[in-house]
Amino acid sequence: MLTGDVGLDRVIPSSEVSNPGLVLAGYTARFTADRVYVLGETEISYLFALPDADRRQRIESLCELGCPCLFVTKGLEVPPELVELGRARAVAVIRSGLGTSEFYNRIKPFLEEVFAAQTAIHGSLADVYGVGLLFLGRSGIGKSECVLDLVERGHRVVADDVVLVRRLGHDVLIGRGHEHQHHFMEIRGIGLIDIAALFGIRAVRQQKRIEVVVQLEDWDSAAPYERTGLDGDETTVLDVKLPRVVVPLNPGKNITVIAEIVAMRHLLKYAGVDSAREFNERLIGRMQEQRVIREYLEEDYE
Repeated sequence: MLTGDVGLDRVIPSSEVSNPGLVLAGYTARFTADRVYVLGETEISYLFALPDADRRQRIESLCELGCPCLFVTKGLEVPPELVELGRARAVAVIRSGLGTSEFYNRIKPFLEEVFAAQTAIHGSLADVYGVGLLFLGRSGIGKSECVLDLVERGHRVVADDVVLVRRLGHDVLIGRGHEHQHHFMEIRGIGLIDIAALFGIRAVRQQKRIEVVVQLEDWDSAAPYERTGLDGDETTVLDVKLPRVVVPLNPGKNITVIAEIVAMRHLLKYAGVDSAREFNERLIGRMQEQRVIREYLEEDYE
């Protein structure tokens, strides 16, 4: 910290990181003040090359525009005017020993994670064959019991009851458990159990990408449930579309095996294999063949 504690209470409102080259050159019309700015070797050498009066005027313009803070990379020596005016305008000036490229590589993912959209969902998240299945449904429908059975079959639990979800980039959702909950699970009639203690550390994982939503519902004989799998259902979480499978529950249904099938089918689709579509195309082809044979027989008068 070259400016001490000055400016450390300023809010960084954006995850963007930029270079203030144009501002240092005197063009401030398109300056965006809500992001972090980084001065590398090029910017620092340019400032030292300017006459004293020009250097002070350019640095003062940069500090007056209201950016949250300034980083100087490579452990470079900075012009004394930068420290002086940074203190005067409450702009923190921070020096890093990292090279400019390495600094960008580290600060961008950090800021993106901090500013990522987040939400909390009532459900359970499990890693089944490497696929993140998010189980949703009313309280007491059996989400935790289903995930517990999956763990017993060798799969892994990520979170139960409360799943904290954050969006990375445009379409990646990462789910994890609450930091105070860890991998404890509530089983009605038994109470809280520690999955890692009962099944070992390999039965849990800290976070997982959410890829499919499994909606558990009470059986309704009048509801139009999916029969062929041709009309894929979707749901939206944090503006990201996810495939959704609605599973109606009735006595005797093995929801654990169904969850494994959901995960394996997702892997097949990812590999370009769509069983429902292939069956439909085969059926249509067979029907077309039968129509050709029927038309031929209808025209055969011998």
